[in-house]
Amino acid sequence: MNNSILYRLDWWLVLLYLLLVTVGITNVYSATYNDTLNSIFDFSQPVGKQFLFFLVSVFLGIIVLSLNVKFFEHFANVSYFISILLLAGLFLFGKTVSGATSWYNLGGFSLQPSEIAKLFTGLMIAGLLSKFQSDLKSIRTLFKVACCLFIPAILIVLQPDPGSALVFLAFFFPLFREGLNYSYFLIFLSLLALFLITLSFQIFIAIGIICFLIFVVFFILKRLNSKIKVWPFVLVLVLSVGYALSVDYIFNNVFEQRHRDRINIVIGKEVDTRGVGYNINQSKIAIGSGGFMGKGFLEGTQTKGGFVPEQHTDYIFSTIGEEWGFLGGFFVILLFCFLILRIVISAERQNSKFRRVFSYSVAGLIFLHFFVNVGMTLGIVPTIGIPLPFISYGGSSLLAFSIMIFIHLNFDANRLNDW
Repeated sequence: MNNSILYRLDWWLVLLYLLLVTVGITNVYSATYNDTLNSIFDFSQPVGKQFLFFLVSVFLGIIVLSLNVKFFEHFANVSYFISILLLAGLFLFGKTVSGATSWYNLGGFSLQPSEIAKLFTGLMIAGLLSKFQSDLKSIRTLFKVACCLFIPAILIVLQPDPGSALVFLAFFFPLFREGLNYSYFLIFLSLLALFLITLSFQIFIAIGIICFLIFVVFFILKRLNSKIKVWPFVLVLVLSVGYALSVDYIFNNVFEQRHRDRINIVIGKEVDTRGVGYNINQSKIAIGSGGFMGKGFLEGTQTKGGFVPEQHTDYIFSTIGEEWGFLGGFFVILLFCFLILRIVISAERQNSKFRRVFSYSVAGLIFLHFFVNVGMTLGIVPTIGIPLPFISYGGSSLLAFSIMIFIHLNFDANRLNDW
């Protein structure tokens, strides 16, 4: 490694990364603590494995920092192809856990290719958008980007793991930064709203609400501009009603029962504190019982009693809320906010479109994971089983997000000189 890169590294970003990993290892230790656990170096226990994953991440990070910046541009296509092969290989060699064939069994460890696919898809998207004639207003470019996103997402949905597939929406963050029309975002929000409205009400009531909303929008725009034509609104109305009529089929045939149950609980159609709603309910109890200051390290009764399933993975934030209280949870949220903001700020000072797009992809992925995971533990987002970056137990997630950070650090440190 060129020694001078140490002077150009964003050490504030390194500090934020190390703080989040430290919070993660500390709370994985607490969430999995038992009488046989003596130290974090016990590699037969989750905390020992997590610490080992961290050491491997740092080792790989040092290698990443030593690589020529151009290597990542040349490697983008190959890495994406490798991730697709890994995802496709799951259907032959994958291990099924909780109904999803999402892991390879490697001795005492497991590899989840969907986490690696996010990293390599970020490089691929950056490579596509940095090409000379790449323009997001071009149908050809949009088609290439859509294929790049849909191929891994569809393979992940077929595992089936729709929660991990939804994370690919994070790539809209760099796409909007690079000029994608915001109308696509409005269309997505409209489809999501229609989906939830149709699920929340009987179909004829949902169609009535849709007609009313479209009429109100037309009336307001007509008052502002008398030249507004009627036919676009009629077309939107017909398409919206058709979409609403198809929601029930999509919901009952595309989503699995466990996903349907979780969505129904969030939108209030079901109240279940003992069945599928048990996790969310116990998570909220744990966070609420922590109060302002928390119960203290290793003092969480919900955590120690094992009331929150998967607490060291998807529900790790409930451990933070119970043992460290509002202050601890707020501190973790601040760390994520500062980390994401730091990445975005440094992304804007890149002199290469490839590096800027990749850095925005990293920021988008971290934000979406953070928002959904914390929202899930608070019961405001359906349980879709995605980890809290750097904190939840899981080697694939920690490795993937760590390498993303180190690639970004490499880009930022060498933004003024391509060596």
